Amino acid sequence: MVLRELKNKPFYIKIDGKWCHIDDEVLRAHPGGSAITTYRNMDATTVFHTFHTGSKDAYNWLTQLKQKCPTQNPNLPRVPEDSIEGFDDVNIGTFEMTEERSEEINKNFNKLRAKLRSDGLFDSSGLFYTRKVMEPILTILVAFFLQYHAYYFPAAVLMGIAWQQLGWLIHEFTHHQGFKNRWYNDLTSYFVGNFLQGFSSSGWKEQHNVHHAATNVVGRDGDLDLVPFYATVAEHLDNYPQDSWTMILFRWQHVHWPFMLPFLRLSWLLQSVIFVSQMGNHYYDYYRKTAKYEQVALTLHWAWSLTQLYFLPNWPTRIMFFFVSHLVGGFLLAHVVTFNHYSVEKFALSSNIMSNYACLQMMTTRNMRPGMFIDWLWGGLNYQIEHHLFPTMPRHNLNTVMPLVKEFAAENDLPYMVDDYFTGFWLGVEQFKNIAKLASKLSTKVD
Repeated sequence: MVLRELKNKPFYIKIDGKWCHIDDEVLRAHPGGSAITTYRNMDATTVFHTFHTGSKDAYNWLTQLKQKCPTQNPNLPRVPEDSIEGFDDVNIGTFEMTEERSEEINKNFNKLRAKLRSDGLFDSSGLFYTRKVMEPILTILVAFFLQYHAYYFPAAVLMGIAWQQLGWLIHEFTHHQGFKNRWYNDLTSYFVGNFLQGFSSSGWKEQHNVHHAATNVVGRDGDLDLVPFYATVAEHLDNYPQDSWTMILFRWQHVHWPFMLPFLRLSWLLQSVIFVSQMGNHYYDYYRKTAKYEQVALTLHWAWSLTQLYFLPNWPTRIMFFFVSHLVGGFLLAHVVTFNHYSVEKFALSSNIMSNYACLQMMTTRNMRPGMFIDWLWGGLNYQIEHHLFPTMPRHNLNTVMPLVKEFAAENDLPYMVDDYFTGFWLGVEQFKNIAKLASKLSTKVD
C-alpha cells in the first residue's frame, strides 16, 4: 500500500462494446476507488467481469451507466510511444499479438472463468476462513502468554508471524473472497486489518486493486514506483542530479534491496495512519462513508499494541520487542509480495498489453513452487498467477485451479512461470541491477 496522487479527470472506458463516460460524479461514486482509472480510455470488458464476479451491485451500476453511453466512439488521446532504445526498454517486455489472436485468447479465458464459476470454485468455505482467522488470534494469545512469563524474544517473533498471517487475511477480504456480501467482507477486513494488524483496509484496497488491474504496467501500476529509494524502470532515473543521494541509492539498489525488506511493515503502518486520518475528506464517497469504522478500529489497534509494550519491564525490552516483532512481520510479508512481480518484465502502456487481461497477468506474474508449508506461510500467494487471473477466488481453491490454468497456458501458447524461492529472488535482484547499471552509466557520462 502506497499513498499516491489521485487522477480524477473525466475519461471513457469501454465495456461489452460500449464506451461509457466516467465523469466526476460517476468516479466519486465508484466503491473500488482508483482501480477504475487504470483503464481510462481503454477497453475494460474482461477486467470488469473478472473483478466483479458475482456482484449484483456492480452489474446494476454498469446497467445504469450504459444507459448514458454515447452513440459514437469518443476521440481518445494517443498513447505516446517509447523513445530511447537501449535505455527506456531495459526491463521492459514486448507484446506483439494480432487483434484476432488476442480476441481468441480473451474468449478462451472468458470460457475458463465461466467454467470455474459453474464448478463452484469462486465459493468460499466458512469453516476454512473461520480457522484462518482463529490461527493468528491464537498466535497472539500465545505471545501474550510468553510475554507474561518473561519469554520476550519468542513472544515478539510470534507477534511478527501473527501479523504476517493477518496480512493475507486483509488481502483476501478486501478482494471479497470470504463472503458474497461486500459489507461483510469490509467489516471483517476492519477487524483483521485495522484492529488486529494495524493496516488500513481501504488504503490497502486503493493501492492493491490498481496493481491488479494494471500489473507491471509502467505509469499505471503504483507498485512499480518505489522512488526515491529504488528504480524499477529507466524513466525513474529522470529528474535526479547524478550527484544526488537518490542516484547513489539507485546505483547500489541491487545490493541494499534485501536489507530493506523487513521495514515494509513499518512503512505500511505509517501510511495506514496517514490514509485513515484523511479518509473523512477523501475524494471517493465510499471512503468518506466508512472513515469512522476504520478510524475507530485503527485507534483500538494502537491502544492494545501500545498497552502490550507498556507491560514490558523496561525500555530496552520494549524497543527490542517493537523492532523484532515488526521487522519479523515485515520480512515475512515482503519476501512474498516482492517475489511474484519484481522478478519479471514490465510493460509500457503503449505495448497494448492491457487489452488482454489473461496475457497481462501471465506475462507479469511468477509463482512460487507450492507445498503444504509454503501454502500456509505464503497465504496462497505462491499461486500468484491463479490469484491474479481470478482475484475474487478464495485461497483454498487456487491449488485446484492451478492445473487448469497450466492447461490454458499451454493451449494458448502463454508462459506459466513457476520457480523455487531463490531463483525468483535472484531474478528480481537482476532486474534492479539492470537499472543500477544504467544509473552508473549516466554518472560516468557526467563525470
